[in-house]
Amino acid sequence: MNAVDTNVFVYARDDDDLGKQAKADMLLGKLLIQRSETVMLWQVASEFLNCLRRWENEGRITSTEVEEDFRDILAMFPVRRPALAIFDHSFQLRSRFSLSHWDSLLLAACKEAGVETLYSEDLSPTTNCNGVSVINPFA
Repeated sequence: MNAVDTNVFVYARDDDDLGKQAKADMLLGKLLIQRSETVMLWQVASEFLNCLRRWENEGRITSTEVEEDFRDILAMFPVRRPALAIFDHSFQLRSRFSLSHWDSLLLAACKEAGVETLYSEDLSPTTNCNGVSVINPFA
């Protein structure tokens, strides 16, 4: 099972870096071919919506675009919501691997959802936390 971090969705929507946008689009297109092999983590969806709202507040996009873009992203992959046990797992991951608060929650959610590969620019590409491998699609 695969998951995609927020930064990939942001680059796919943001045309400030066309090279990263092309790589993000290519990865998402590849994952959509086998849609059932990828999940949208609740945290990622929430972080992406937060980014869209920030762009709206900056006047970069409209509220209609926020809603449309968010619904488009949600429709890509099945959404997985975490259980409360994710917090205990994130505490363990944070102390064991010296992760940030958000990264430990993300990796705990990956583990809970059965994700083996997380595509992210934010974590070390050599990271393998309890069976979750991180691949930087922009490297």
